[in-house]
Amino acid sequence: MKTIGEKLWGVIEAIALWCLRILFKILHRDLSPKVEESFVQFVKFGLVGVSNTLLSYVINVGVLLALAPAKVSWDYFAGNIISFVLSVLWSFYWNNKYVFTKGEDEKRNLWKALLRTYASYSVTGIVLNNILSWIWIEIFGISKFVAPIINLLISVPLNFVLNKFWAFKTEE
Repeated sequence: MKTIGEKLWGVIEAIALWCLRILFKILHRDLSPKVEESFVQFVKFGLVGVSNTLLSYVINVGVLLALAPAKVSWDYFAGNIISFVLSVLWSFYWNNKYVFTKGEDEKRNLWKALLRTYASYSVTGIVLNNILSWIWIEIFGISKFVAPIINLLISVPLNFVLNKFWAFKTEE
């Protein structure tokens, strides 16, 4: 028997495929099963990403508010790092369970995938986000609360590519 989560993902998958099929009909293009599979995977990744982003933002703001009385200049670095560690773990769990699933004949080392996930998100979640945050906040004077949102425009597409083709790569 399917769980509520599995049923929900099934509905999401059906809606995504319906939209994609309509788009391809409008464009008078043939739709391959590979394109359908990749599109559904991208939609699922996006939904996990939305939940991950919300969690990350809430944690980041929580750290900023917790450190506000101390009046430290590095509060946004602490917010980025703490939100990174917790939100990547959240993202890994859901991506492994529902997005980058493995077939019956495929194998995946869970620890290796987790380490690769942290490595790929390190590039975007710590290095890139901290550099971009510094630029937005210190150079352009953008709010510490808005900078993480701007960073998403760059980090989300990069994260999908790194996760799909490296972190969750399966072995035959």
